[in-house]
Amino acid sequence: MGAVMDTEKLIPSLRFKEFGDAWVKDRVDSFVKRENNPVKVDKELKYKQIGIRSHGKGIFHKIAVTGKELGNKRVFWVHPDAFIVNIVFAWEQAVTKSSQLEKGFIASHRFPMFVPLKNKSDLKFLLYFFLRPKGKHILELASPGGAGRNKTLGQNEFAKSKIIVPSLKEQQKIANFLTAIDQRIILLKQKKAALELYKKGLMQKIFSQKIRFRDDDGKGFSDWVEIKLGDIGNTLNGLTGKTKENFGRGKRYIQYTQIFKGSKINIDECGLVEISSNEKQTLLNKGDVLFTTSSETPHEIGISSVIVDDIDEIYLNSFCFGYRQTENTYLPEFSQFFFRSANVRKEIIKLAQGSTRFGNPPEK
Repeated sequence: MGAVMDTEKLIPSLRFKEFGDAWVKDRVDSFVKRENNPVKVDKELKYKQIGIRSHGKGIFHKIAVTGKELGNKRVFWVHPDAFIVNIVFAWEQAVTKSSQLEKGFIASHRFPMFVPLKNKSDLKFLLYFFLRPKGKHILELASPGGAGRNKTLGQNEFAKSKIIVPSLKEQQKIANFLTAIDQRIILLKQKKAALELYKKGLMQKIFSQKIRFRDDDGKGFSDWVEIKLGDIGNTLNGLTGKTKENFGRGKRYIQYTQIFKGSKINIDECGLVEISSNEKQTLLNKGDVLFTTSSETPHEIGISSVIVDDIDEIYLNSFCFGYRQTENTYLPEFSQFFFRSANVRKEIIKLAQGSTRFGNPPEK
């Protein structure tokens, strides 16, 4: 579906070999029809509603409410096999397809439903189409207005929008192929989540010393010792005296997101900042531990990441600070896990103060 299309013949350059006919360009309403089954609301009964997340993240179920709580809201029975759009956020690809899981649910008038016309379109294919950049563009064009809730999908404009689709059999082949890939991705994500949970548990046991390793001769290592970080190292400041005009060119600097994303700094993701020869800015070294200094919640403050690679003239952004050892107590590869361990994170969180945004404790 991402292949280049010959716009004159409407034939993609990449497709399954058993298909050769040109794709068809026509209005959306030539492939689907609107499904509209209003609910006669009983004030005493409870009704389960659906919602749709933006960015193609699918359908979700809301808490059941009584007919009295629905008030005068216009609601409709959810068709169990329909293409559904959230008209308020269609431009953000708030689209999905329903299934038998939604049988008996209701949706407000903000969630129009469309069912594929027989022998013309496949439900899964339609969803994949509108999750592509081309589909997003069509949804945006049919959603005029300003940002946010002013960009409401015009259903007449949407119905008149032109889309390019193959025969029903080719749609089904494409949809089944992409579905198989999605299922594989889900399985890999589940494995990744299980491994991350396993790793987290091991880290807790290792850094609380419930698990101890032995050397190559089978002998136990010496006992751990408790030390103050201030006794073996110093903190480092980030960039100072910079405005937005200074960024986008010049020397490399480590950004906030690089620290937040992982325990090891990815040098390839550095930003650029102008640094003149007479400035006194802190240069970073291999082994430096970098910390975020502010966050929306205390549990996200002081997230650390370590420079484990050899580097040359790299600086640190002003929303973070660094820590550098004066003695080689911690290996960089050890630091990247140690400073993200549960025990260390617990001590860092204790330092978080603030009401709306958390940052460094105020000076006394």
